[in-house]
Amino acid sequence: MFLVFQTPIRLSRKLSRKTAIRCALVATFSIFALLPHSAHAQQSAKQSSSEATTKKRAKRPSKPFRWVNEMPPKHAPGLRHGTFASRIAGQDVGYCVLLPEDYDSTSKRYPVVYYLHGGRPGDETKSIKLAEHWVRLQNAHDIQPILYVLVNGGPVSHYNVPDRVGVQGQPDALGADVFIKELIPHIDASYRTIADRQARGLEGFSQGGRGTMRLSLGHPELFSSVAAGGGGYATEKRISESPDSAESETLRFAKGDNTWDLARAYAARSDAPRFNLMIYVGTKGFNYENNLQYMAFLKEQGIEHQSLIVPGVTHSATGIYAARGLQIMRFHEANLVRRSAR
Repeated sequence: MFLVFQTPIRLSRKLSRKTAIRCALVATFSIFALLPHSAHAQQSAKQSSSEATTKKRAKRPSKPFRWVNEMPPKHAPGLRHGTFASRIAGQDVGYCVLLPEDYDSTSKRYPVVYYLHGGRPGDETKSIKLAEHWVRLQNAHDIQPILYVLVNGGPVSHYNVPDRVGVQGQPDALGADVFIKELIPHIDASYRTIADRQARGLEGFSQGGRGTMRLSLGHPELFSSVAAGGGGYATEKRISESPDSAESETLRFAKGDNTWDLARAYAARSDAPRFNLMIYVGTKGFNYENNLQYMAFLKEQGIEHQSLIVPGVTHSATGIYAARGLQIMRFHEANLVRRSAR
């Protein structure tokens, strides 16, 4: 935007031509400095607005925990919501299940993969966008049908917390027990699954990746195909090294209930059932380095695993599935479908 002044500027004859030019330049720069709609001002305003929005989002509190959450109306075909009566939680607990396309038209039984969401607290609808990837990849690449179950991880997602330090009046958080002792038997009884570890898989991302490693190492008799994505193993190591098994001042776990000590205990067992393990992570994710460290630790313990490093992807389960989801699904297919067909 330019302003044009039509009032003539009279110069004294005593002023030199050089002085007059200097005065004109000063006036011009002064005018541009006052312009409120300059490109620089607009860019600064947009940047300030963006920063304010980011700060506002960062301060947004998480919604309160519920054992049953309503599934959004828009979701992948074949995705259903269900509940069961939990004795441990003392109320109904929700879950989502993605049924194969031919489920209602056949009497076949299917392998099952349980998916553990990221973040805290638990919510069975947190990862439903992944169902779109599962459906797309199964249809596009003729992957053998697998039933997927999305788990509600409880107050402290996928973990048992027998000592809720600093949370007076709140009962023990037993998300792991609700899953292991109640949800799995309920799914096997309510859907046509192949109720055997050879046909049962476990997967999760971020907090769910940590939960996937804890639960598979602690219950290897239940799972034969395990894929842990983007877990925070630096936090798990801090818990292992803490005298109180503490993640923070207000969150403690039972002694040995972390991915590092559980791996040591699993490796020391001569009778432990072996399972197929994949660990995947994006190179731009904030847990990338500690995933590399944890994989090196597993190798030292003699725990075999596949590593899936996804270049250029951030800490995002949907981002990883968009880039390398087919490889993860083929991993489960090879471990579960072929074994269950025997």
